[in-house]
Amino acid sequence: MKYFSLNNREHRSNFENAVIRGLAPDKGLYFPEEIVKLPESFFKKLPELSKTEIGFQVIKDYVGGEIPDNELENIISKTLDFDFPVVDVKKGIGSLELFHGPTLAFKDVGARFMAGSLGYFIKKGNIGNVTVLVATSGDTGGAVANGFLGVDGIDVVILYPKGKVSEIQEKQLTTLGQNITALEVDGAFDECQAMVKQAFLDEDISAKRKLTSANSINLARWLPQMFYYFLAYKQLEEKDEKLVFSVPSGNFGNICAGMLAREMGLPIDQFVASNNANDTVTSYLETEIYKPKPSVQTISNAMDVGDPSNFVRILQLFDNEYHSLKKNLTAYSFDDEETKKAIKEVFEETGYVMDPHGAVGYLGLQEFLKDKNGYYGTFLETAHPVKFLETVEEVIGKKVAIPDSIARIVDKEKKSLQISNYEDLKGYLMS
Repeated sequence: MKYFSLNNREHRSNFENAVIRGLAPDKGLYFPEEIVKLPESFFKKLPELSKTEIGFQVIKDYVGGEIPDNELENIISKTLDFDFPVVDVKKGIGSLELFHGPTLAFKDVGARFMAGSLGYFIKKGNIGNVTVLVATSGDTGGAVANGFLGVDGIDVVILYPKGKVSEIQEKQLTTLGQNITALEVDGAFDECQAMVKQAFLDEDISAKRKLTSANSINLARWLPQMFYYFLAYKQLEEKDEKLVFSVPSGNFGNICAGMLAREMGLPIDQFVASNNANDTVTSYLETEIYKPKPSVQTISNAMDVGDPSNFVRILQLFDNEYHSLKKNLTAYSFDDEETKKAIKEVFEETGYVMDPHGAVGYLGLQEFLKDKNGYYGTFLETAHPVKFLETVEEVIGKKVAIPDSIARIVDKEKKSLQISNYEDLKGYLMS
């Protein structure tokens, strides 16, 4: 499998080089030359296949033999060694719980797969040490830190916006030590992301460090997110209704992976991009005008993105044809008060506790299903409610049980370096 840059189709790369680079030399995102169509026999056997077998069949052609099959199966097995249940919340609506991994967030899947892939390429001995440079608006940082912790040959540098992630999210990325460094930025996520992009363009830094990205712009973070859509379908395939998935969307890598899975043959009828007040894509689908804007801080902070990087991949899936995309993707935006109201109402009606991101997904699904029959809707619960303890407990009026993995870090000392601008970041990377 070859990948081309979305900025220049003439530039081609194999999987290994694309993963190591993160971005193409022209700073375009990589996209597969071919979308693999899975055979009907795969879907017939799906109920009998293990998680590892499903993941291997889904991604092997995209890896293209560059990781031996036994190594790839081992990476996938370690990536998917927790559950991905679809839980019925109310009639016609289920929650795909993606928070049963080590950092209680959906990003554990992509981070672990990328760590395994990059670790394999480093062991081959061709590339030397690598610095993973990543910006986080919430859960990416903890998942990347945990996924790469202690991996030989890899240093991880995480930028996060000061005061704009939850306390538990911050502890997950600032208390690990070893090869993980957290940089606390005096600014918003968009500024963190802009600094990371600038660093990739900086020849002074690239002469000193081999940089790669662990945001969902990286193929090895983006592609494995397809896994859990197939795992969800395995649980839903006996439903008579058409299937719709509502995805809380920030940088749009997650929903893009789901839409790629559908292009490979997964029978999902519709996708809903559920957004918070950061409504760039919602506005685009209403007006056909794509207008990035500064991000707005919300209680669903991992979605506080004003210029989602992966949306260009979604456009490519539909050959940049607006009307074709609009037929297959619906988008809605909701504010914090609507989000809190949804958390409260669902808890009081069913006893189910949603985190603020899952609640936005639930709201988008509810809006889509209004006045429609014949659908079963699944929203993605992308993080455990405990990661947003203050918000959730205040809304439901009840304590949330703290999992052991969180209890072990809440009293640990936070260790981060403070930076204010790009020169501070460059100084750190050059030192």
